[in-house]
Amino acid sequence: QVQLVESGGGLVQAGGSLRLSCAASGRTFSSYAMGWFRQAPGQEREFVAAISWRGTSSDYADSVKGRFTISRDNAKNTVYLQMNSLKVEDTAVYYCAAGVAYTRERYDYWGQGTQVTVSS
Repeated sequence: QVQLVESGGGLVQAGGSLRLSCAASGRTFSSYAMGWFRQAPGQEREFVAAISWRGTSSDYADSVKGRFTISRDNAKNTVYLQMNSLKVEDTAVYYCAAGVAYTRERYDYWGQGTQVTVSS
């Protein structure tokens, strides 16, 4: 069992930056690939980024590639999402997730989400 708690969301102007954090409980954090997803009002949840167990591989949705960076610190049981050059369309609730497979789709544990609002 893994429990995930996101933080770092907030209100930012377009062009600004935010860093999201996701703290995981348990001693097996490094056994899980981690992902970030987002869901805007009225839309389906979508993949944002993923990072492999040791952080050696990462994957990004085309919409955020070059602007967002996913990273992890296994000693701190934490995964991060650095978001730069934010756009209004990045506004969403952002969720982190943990899974046994490094994938865009299948994750086993989810956080409660943190709101990111980008104003024009």
